[in-house]
Amino acid sequence: MKNYMERHITNTILEASTYYPVVMVCGQRQVGKSTLLNHIKTKERKYVTLDDRNALRLAKNDPSLFFETYGLPILIDEFQRVPELTIEIKKIVDEKNLAGEETSGLFWLTGSQKFKMMKSVSESLAGRIGVFAMSGLSLSEIRGKTQSMFVPDIALLKEKVKYLEKLNIHEVFEQIFKGGMPRLYDSAVPRDRYYMDYVNTYLERDIHDLEQVGKLNEFYNFLVFMAARTSQELKYDEIAKNIGISAPTAKSWVNILERSGIIHILHPYYSNITSRLVKTPKFYFMDTGLAAYLCKWPDAMTLENGAMSGAFFETFVVSEIIKSYFNAGKEPDLYYYRDIDKKEIDLLFIDATGITPVEIKQAKSPINADKNFNVLNKLKQPVHPGLILCMSDELIPYTKDEWLCPIELI
Repeated sequence: MKNYMERHITNTILEASTYYPVVMVCGQRQVGKSTLLNHIKTKERKYVTLDDRNALRLAKNDPSLFFETYGLPILIDEFQRVPELTIEIKKIVDEKNLAGEETSGLFWLTGSQKFKMMKSVSESLAGRIGVFAMSGLSLSEIRGKTQSMFVPDIALLKEKVKYLEKLNIHEVFEQIFKGGMPRLYDSAVPRDRYYMDYVNTYLERDIHDLEQVGKLNEFYNFLVFMAARTSQELKYDEIAKNIGISAPTAKSWVNILERSGIIHILHPYYSNITSRLVKTPKFYFMDTGLAAYLCKWPDAMTLENGAMSGAFFETFVVSEIIKSYFNAGKEPDLYYYRDIDKKEIDLLFIDATGITPVEIKQAKSPINADKNFNVLNKLKQPVHPGLILCMSDELIPYTKDEWLCPIELI
């Protein structure tokens, strides 16, 4: 396939297809879901999109005839348009299992509206389906590099550093400004034109179709407001006041952005040990190019030198980490720390062995970047050596307990 970029989630999907009858790939519109699945599918797997009116009509009116017509195995694109198909899929899978027939990988499904799909899917296909999130291109995919899920383990990072290829800060902001939508890399479409069309499609099709948001102008203003606050705390009252909507409406609209993959919500770490921790989540745009377009930044250099450079750099790093989780078929298990004394740590990686704090700084040699790490001692859990993800040229000790880590190792 011309200009096809290898996607790191490929092996995750192929492996799941060996033991799940149904594999679903959800994600933001135009991140390359159907392109990926069409690229890796075998010839016998039929492709049908429910954007096709005839296929849509048949799926709605006679699901059984739909599958008789197209056959198995099948790839169904925009599956969320007829979630009722899950009942027929369950019936087919169960009948084949009872007959002792092979069912692995029979159904591949894609959808840009994960939330509408999941209601019927979780009820009808429990135990029969693997659901995977997909985002736009990661930095590693764009550069044609291999990638594993980011783990803040010094030994693992020392292995990865052998293959480190550095970017300077200007190149990083060029990437931030452009974003990770595949079409920007496999066609000559101008960036601004692409994002203008993307936003119009999102507003007029996905949002209007799903939630009947009657106030599309207000919703656009809401999108811009959110983009201008990427990496900040999520405060519904503040959103409502600035956009002129109610707080419940603000919360509903935030849910739309989260569930359609536009933003990722990062929850604060909260422990019963102390009541001094805040409970307000933060949020990040998953595509920095879209956020930069909505904020009307004219070019990468202006963004790099502007007031939001730190917020966009942090958003880029966090979204890259999340993409590495998605590509490994994992749900991100990340938190941030903030207490009422305004002591904050950008990311906390938490597992059974303890807590690893991570700060994100766009400087090459950050000053006092670990100043808040010691607040974790009061949580009475083991604290592992921390990382400062930054523009450092090498993986190098910052103190005896913290390391500077180049962002290219994500």
